[in-house]
Amino acid sequence: MRPQQEQQQQQKKKKRGLFSNPTKVVLLKNMVGPGQVDDDLQAETAEECGKHGTVAQCLIFEVVDEAYPEEERVRTFVAFEQQESAVKAYVAMNGRFFGGRQVQASFFDEDRFARKDLAPREGE
Repeated sequence: MRPQQEQQQQQKKKKRGLFSNPTKVVLLKNMVGPGQVDDDLQAETAEECGKHGTVAQCLIFEVVDEAYPEEERVRTFVAFEQQESAVKAYVAMNGRFFGGRQVQASFFDEDRFARKDLAPREGE
């Protein structure tokens, strides 16, 4: 198999993996950079994601470790009341451009979110 075909298969598996274990919590990265969080970001994000279902909570967590990649240091968490709403928001937000940045969406563990364990772990 050619390297390009292998890479495409790996990407398909990765995409399928994202939907094999969806949660009610969506993590959005690369919406803004470090130090760019303003007073409106949380409310605007909750409002935008609310188009896909009822948002239970929206939190923004900024990683202070400068060794962590800049595009992943501001982590925006959106918790929905229904899992299907989170899936819809994931589909709508992943890859979307916001302020010139391409948003990266993923599902986040509900128990970790409930404990406010929001910092990234190795390999995440």
